[in-house]
Amino acid sequence: MLYKKLDSGLLECFLCSHYCKIADKKFGFCGMRQNLGGVLYTHSYAKLAAAEVDPVEKKPLYHFLPGSLSFSIACAGCNFRCGFCQNWQISQMPVGRADLAGDILPEEVVAMAVSRKCRSIAYTYTEPTIFLEYALEAAKLAKAQGLRNIFVTNGYMSPQAVALLKPYLDAANIDLKSFSNNFYKKNCAAELEPVLDSIRLMKDLGIWVEVTTLVVPGENDSAEELTSLAGFLAGVDKFMPWHVSAFHPDYKFLDYAATPGRTLKQALEIGASCGLKHVYAGNVRGYGSDTYCPECKKLIIQREGFRVLQTNLNSDRCAACQAPIRGIFS
Repeated sequence: MLYKKLDSGLLECFLCSHYCKIADKKFGFCGMRQNLGGVLYTHSYAKLAAAEVDPVEKKPLYHFLPGSLSFSIACAGCNFRCGFCQNWQISQMPVGRADLAGDILPEEVVAMAVSRKCRSIAYTYTEPTIFLEYALEAAKLAKAQGLRNIFVTNGYMSPQAVALLKPYLDAANIDLKSFSNNFYKKNCAAELEPVLDSIRLMKDLGIWVEVTTLVVPGENDSAEELTSLAGFLAGVDKFMPWHVSAFHPDYKFLDYAATPGRTLKQALEIGASCGLKHVYAGNVRGYGSDTYCPECKKLIIQREGFRVLQTNLNSDRCAACQAPIRGIFS
């Protein structure tokens, strides 16, 4: 899906914002889409690299069916090259290699989700845009079974890809890795603006959106940058949850220090000062995970790790003051 023929046997892929022009027998930047004789093929279809039952809070989604389970799947491949990737073994698999498993068809994915008492399917761990055809078919079948669909994504999909997903996608957690285009070029081999466009577009289309920023010391942790990022999100929707997550050394960033607690706490304060109503700390314990009513400040959802300990909601309203709480809770 989502390509057109150009002159001299080239194909232009418009699945994502790289808009790769692919010669015959060559692959796009993601390493999973190949031009074979003027037809674009995906190598990731139905080749599951991971399948797990996760709490939906692990995505992280804190305002979407809290306390429920999500059947989480991935196929190999990514359209970013982040040196700090936490799932690099499958996201950065060598070009054209997707042979981690036999074919698991979309209807089997849905059946597994139902049998495991999950309320949603999350397309996650790698970049789900890369296996769009597979995710889209599973999402259609999931909807028919009463399941919700979630994308955990870097936000680099094209507007055309978002349009295809829109009828079936209920929620997305979008990584906004930085508010610097230089950061995106240096660390991700990508650009900032398409990610900002995806956040705005999904919000406008009525998809529930939460945003995550992995705070990497020395790269995107300055007060100035965090303030710019939080200000952008507040300008889109001040009720959009923002998750600021602690980095730990991994992949090509082994010589970086883990994110100090004081930096995450500063990010929480910055988010609140910029007008965001729901700011959370990720990859840490002891603070930053509970949801409070933006009106009366009473505790709405108490969490420990990925577990929901208690909720104080009447449907989608604060049980104490009846103020509406933004999200999808039923």
